[in-house]
Amino acid sequence: MSSNETPTLDAAGFTTLRITETADRLHAQLDRPEVRNAIDATMIAELHAVCAYLEHHPKLLILSGTESGGKGIFASGADIGQLRERRRADALSGVNSTAFERLAKLPMPVIAALDGYALGGGAELAWAADFRLGTPEVKIGQPETGLGIIPAAGALWRLRELAGEGIAKEILLAGRILDAQEALDHGLLNAVHPAAELLDAAHALADRIAKQDPLAVRISKQVFSMPREAHPQVDNLAQAILFESEAKFERMQAFLDRREAKTAGQAPEQASDGASDQDHEASERTSGDNP
Repeated sequence: MSSNETPTLDAAGFTTLRITETADRLHAQLDRPEVRNAIDATMIAELHAVCAYLEHHPKLLILSGTESGGKGIFASGADIGQLRERRRADALSGVNSTAFERLAKLPMPVIAALDGYALGGGAELAWAADFRLGTPEVKIGQPETGLGIIPAAGALWRLRELAGEGIAKEILLAGRILDAQEALDHGLLNAVHPAAELLDAAHALADRIAKQDPLAVRISKQVFSMPREAHPQVDNLAQAILFESEAKFERMQAFLDRREAKTAGQAPEQASDGASDQDHEASERTSGDNP
């Protein structure tokens, strides 16, 4: 492919990921049940291919696992057989960290749907997502120091940002594995759902995001990840871009039209973004005259 060609995603040859794509989202299911979805070099390459596609075709990404031995599993970690043979040059190349950082920086949000084990590299893949939903069966943590290595694909800094230094050190230095309730209590899961409802919950969250203006979502994600020193200047620049967008004028006019209709005692029309009347009422309560 030349540098001028837009990447496409040919997932027919994938062996570690199963891909389902719709107009506004892509679902990538980790699919190595025979080794409990251990993350190997092939899976990393396929994740890079997914990222290359979504960088040019911004869509929501849902990551999930599969079943192994009749139980749900997200990812049991890196492939230990491959990991044992890696040497200094492999570590310096950042095999997993490069892929997970690329995933974290995708234009649109990433939702990780976790069931069963999410350990080692599997946990680090989850930490790179914007949202993490889990089942009551989730077990998540970083056992790397017990194997004589460190979690070098993001956990050493993402965990402190996500949950604070205290629990991060327990996970990283003492090998603590959290269950679903513990992960929820420490803000490492956004919500817990029964296994049978996990993917529906992930898609429901994706639906809520998809109702927002895509450009506003993309810019919010980018600005959110910037260092404190960049604010508020970067916020002002980002808002300046959005203040000139057609979606801003259309969405705000729709808001004003609904309010006017409600004031006049008329039934508000369904907005073009498909949000419910309840959603619009909540928006009006929180926005007032300055949406």
